[in-house]
Amino acid sequence: MNNLISCCGINCEGCEARIATLKNDDALRAETAKKWAKQFNSPEINITNINCVGCRETGVKMGHWGECKIRLCAVEKGYQTCGECEQMNQCELVGQVFKFLPEAIENLRSLN
Repeated sequence: MNNLISCCGINCEGCEARIATLKNDDALRAETAKKWAKQFNSPEINITNINCVGCRETGVKMGHWGECKIRLCAVEKGYQTCGECEQMNQCELVGQVFKFLPEAIENLRSLN
């Protein structure tokens, strides 16, 4: 299974936070923090938040990872990703991701 597909279907491979972390690139961290703070209307996002290797990879994670309701739900049910859940298409939690990133559902389907 591709561990760079997150629990919710986001492809971490091209994620700016992951790339900045792997390259230890503070300029990319700052650029990503500024972009995401505006994009997600979250002024609390700053350069220190941009540190992650991927939701299902071993290593550093974004601050919300430990609290991510989608990931916690998958883990609680014993799933690697939401793609294993029969309720995925009706799920309000992961459905929020699909609204903004429709490719996430295809990423999950490609894992099965």
